[in-house]
Amino acid sequence: MRQIKIVLGDLVLDARLNDSPTAREVWEVLPFETSFDTWGDEIYFSIPVEMDLESDAQEVVQSGDLGYWPSGNAFCIFFGPTPMSSEGEIRPASSVNMIGRVVDDEKRLKEKLSEQLIRVERG
Repeated sequence: MRQIKIVLGDLVLDARLNDSPTAREVWEVLPFETSFDTWGDEIYFSIPVEMDLESDAQEVVQSGDLGYWPSGNAFCIFFGPTPMSSEGEIRPASSVNMIGRVVDDEKRLKEKLSEQLIRVERG
């Protein structure tokens, strides 16, 4: 597992990337800093990675999961329900490649959604 940091204002969350092909590609382009969007309790932003769906892509994820959404070349951080979710689940807009997990309290992201930029760096 590769350690990364997700920085939003003065909030720094530790996370780990798994060893999937997509996660390895993400690791290679770190660090990046960019503006971001939200979709329910999901933060997402485009990154300079182009990957197809992997065979184990997920339609439902857990809070704290990090995903890559091929449709938007986007890095996704899930911390609660999205507009597509049914009760008790977190559902991305469409399948995502699982690339890792936040190891700190991902719910703290809700406190920083007014920030303009997010940074992801090797940790």
